[in-house]
Amino acid sequence: MDFSYTALEQLQRQHPAWRLLKSSHAPLVVGFLHRAFIEQNNRMLAESALAERLEDELYRLRQTLGETTFPRRAIEYLDDWTLPERAWLRKFYREDSDEPYFDLTPATEKAIAWIASLAERSFVGTESRLLTVFDLLRQINSGAESNPSERLEDLKQRKREIEREIERAEHGEIQLLDATAIKDRFQQLVQVSRELLADFREVEHNFRKLERRFRETVARGKRTKKEVLDVSLGRHDEIAESDQGRSFGAFWDFLMAEGRTDEFEELLDRILALPAIQEMKPDERTREMHYEWAEAGEHAQRTVRQLSNQLRRFLDDRAQMENRRIMELLQSVERSALALRDSPPGAKDPVAEIESTRAEINLPMERPLYAVPKTPVMRPVVLESGHEEVDISRLYSQATIDPSELSKHVNGLLETRTQVTLGEVCKLRPLKQGLAELLAYLQLAAETFDSAIDLDNPETVTWLGTGRRGEAVLRSARVPRVIFVR
Repeated sequence: MDFSYTALEQLQRQHPAWRLLKSSHAPLVVGFLHRAFIEQNNRMLAESALAERLEDELYRLRQTLGETTFPRRAIEYLDDWTLPERAWLRKFYREDSDEPYFDLTPATEKAIAWIASLAERSFVGTESRLLTVFDLLRQINSGAESNPSERLEDLKQRKREIEREIERAEHGEIQLLDATAIKDRFQQLVQVSRELLADFREVEHNFRKLERRFRETVARGKRTKKEVLDVSLGRHDEIAESDQGRSFGAFWDFLMAEGRTDEFEELLDRILALPAIQEMKPDERTREMHYEWAEAGEHAQRTVRQLSNQLRRFLDDRAQMENRRIMELLQSVERSALALRDSPPGAKDPVAEIESTRAEINLPMERPLYAVPKTPVMRPVVLESGHEEVDISRLYSQATIDPSELSKHVNGLLETRTQVTLGEVCKLRPLKQGLAELLAYLQLAAETFDSAIDLDNPETVTWLGTGRRGEAVLRSARVPRVIFVR
């Protein structure tokens, strides 16, 4: 990550988590969303249910802090939290319901998790983390070792260690963990289980971003049906074959393996029955953590299936539109043919025209021969000082274009909308330097911003310039339609 001032300043303006921490309503938003979604592991809530909970929360706060506290209705706050400049909640519709639903965004969950980490802990375990690091190092080294002899030696070493442990157990020598070590490992277990639930929202968010990018690619470009299908299949392969997709698939296969749930429940019951764990008074949800994982994983699977269905319908609609256009062209040809059958054209009414009746042939020997360019002769001339009076005011009237100021203007517009055209940019901030500033915008579109250029629909950009006599003159330029995209 880039920790320069510019990058952090842009992150402060654009990232929803940072905006949430800066908000004056942060205590209300963080507390309510934590209780509504994270505490109960709700992946989505209907608008009516969530608004009712928030209305109760606002009523309690008004009873304590005064009637003027949070004066708006609950549904207005929920809609405000879903705006692009907030992006703390995601509002969407399910296929089986006409009522809108809400879910947390990954940025909001990160902000809530960071706030939760600020609380003081009476016990901070470090041994289990160190052992986990060493265990991960061994797994990486063993899994990446391609030399068969080295791999065999590692397996033999592990076999000898297991045999020594078996031998000590047969003699009654069993090394047990003390209460501190048990608490340390259990605390890490609970933390990892909670972080895993938070990761599922980010996985779903990334899947939705990939699908949205594909829609934008198809909607902007003029592609054939074959190209659209190639991109579609490629994007879904990209989801499945990405590091995130493979990791999620491996997790799901491991969790859903036969007997894995029974084994997990048995181990968890034994651990929760230990006196050291009971002293910690663990949350009741700990006993159901594997069910919450399965529910969150199934929700992610349903999201992927839903995105696939939506994408298929999107492609079917485009194919239907193309087929309708083809049928319209065929019917137009049929109507023209029927009209010509009833009244065939005469000699003066040609049906078709061609530009020329003969081919133009250029023979190689008709081309001119190569001519060596003349080399200019440079004669040394002694410069003499002159006394000619020259108007040098033009040297001081030159203007420079600052691309950073133009970039700030475009970024400011993209904070409140997903895309903006060059014509809208110049309309909201008229060109001061004329054609030079317009060319600077075009250079930013090509090199700095994500942009699309529509050559078929040009637009006209106007500005006020200065004539030869110093009078104001309205100038204009016709340029391709440039769209800046966030």
